[in-house]
Amino acid sequence: MWRDYLMLETTREERDMKRRYRKNFSDKVIVITGASSGSGKAMAEQFALAGATLVLAARNIEALEELASDCRSLGAEVLVQQTDVSKPLEVIRLADMAASFKKRIDIWINNAGVLAVGNFEDMPIEVHDQLIQTNLMGYLHGAYTVIPYFKKQGRGTLINNISVGGFLPVPYGVSYSASKFGIRGFSDALKAELRKWPHIHICDVYPAFLDTPGMSHAANYTGKVIQPMPPVHDPVRFAKSILKLADNPASFNWVHLSAAALSLAYRLFPKLTSYFSYRIISSYLKRADLSVKTDGNVFLPLAYNVGIIGGWRYATKEKIRPTLAKGALGILGLTALLLVAPLLSRKVKGIARKRQLSE
Repeated sequence: MWRDYLMLETTREERDMKRRYRKNFSDKVIVITGASSGSGKAMAEQFALAGATLVLAARNIEALEELASDCRSLGAEVLVQQTDVSKPLEVIRLADMAASFKKRIDIWINNAGVLAVGNFEDMPIEVHDQLIQTNLMGYLHGAYTVIPYFKKQGRGTLINNISVGGFLPVPYGVSYSASKFGIRGFSDALKAELRKWPHIHICDVYPAFLDTPGMSHAANYTGKVIQPMPPVHDPVRFAKSILKLADNPASFNWVHLSAAALSLAYRLFPKLTSYFSYRIISSYLKRADLSVKTDGNVFLPLAYNVGIIGGWRYATKEKIRPTLAKGALGILGLTALLLVAPLLSRKVKGIARKRQLSE
């Protein structure tokens, strides 16, 4: 009976939240880059359910058209624009189309990104360059293009989907780490410039690894099968958190406890965390199955795996390497131990001192 009551209360809360979202987003124009798969696609569907007007952008126009059809069936007005965010003129064209649709842009979500894995010097320099152009400059192009619209309107929200990689450097992902640290830096600087614009919000989001097709689209120069490090999180739940953030903007946002813990570990113990990260990934790569080297979707979009879910959470135990899971848990456990140890030490010393005084 108590369980039924809790379920009823949850259902009521969800209904109330949906009504609130439909009220708050029904007149909003929302631009989402990287919308053709993964978290971007999940965001589009969640905002469609909330009744928003959507402008969806990605390089894969076929996947965008299919997503637009799905979102229209949910009741949303949708436009699509084939866009490579690494090219500033294409981003300008996207913003112009979005603004002309309803005469404004309310929310812009920087989400497009690519991944490349391998030894730094084994990757072609062209791959490093393009990754920086897409991940870092793509976000900067979005901000540079939409901020003037926000200032003209006197309000607007820019959401940057950055990832825990903005705090935790990843061995074998040098240019990826550079791009994520760069996004965090330019966003913090931009926030400082916009302090006199209280109704313009810059929201940075730092999720952990998501169960999206992103890893299967990655450029891979390791010669081994790659996969995300556990724990891997549900992109639909992540998209719902973005919906909540758009409704109530906040500057800095951890979405997953594991991401916050990994970031804290690096901030407190950078050398130790980097050492463990390197050992964990190196150990995994030694045992991983062989794979062909590929540019992935760094230069061109891929036609396969354009859904929301990547399937990593549901992989068999044979596919999910225990090394990755144990290593991730090891870093989190070590962080907790190093944080708790000083507190326990002080407590033990305090008890000993009290005993000495009582004697």
